Amino acid sequence: IQELLRVMRTIDDRIVHELNTTIPTASFVGKVDPGQTCKELYQSLMDAHTNRERIIKNCISQTSAVVKTLKEEREKAHEDAALLKQLRKEQTKLKLMQSELNVEEVVNDRSWKVL
Repeated sequence: IQELLRVMRTIDDRIVHELNTTIPTASFVGKVDPGQTCKELYQSLMDAHTNRERIIKNCISQTSAVVKTLKEEREKAHEDAALLKQLRKEQTKLKLMQSELNVEEVVNDRSWKVL
């Protein structure tokens, strides 16, 4: 998931470059509609933010359900080491996903400040 998010954050990482190439120079003003181009860039950025947030929240929801199930199983089988190991793994994964949501907020804020 982290690799997928890294690829999906490319637009945010390159926002300054995108703005520089979106706004036409004086020689290209008549050939390109800067308003439409900026609108398309804005919409692309909005779509990217929405999609990433949806993916992260979906992963959090799924992992939370797995953690809940494992906790319930753990209450029934206190001595199961494999179950405990799986629970710890899923809890770590859940924390990672929750931290990705915080990272997403920072990335989004940074991108909007540039605009």
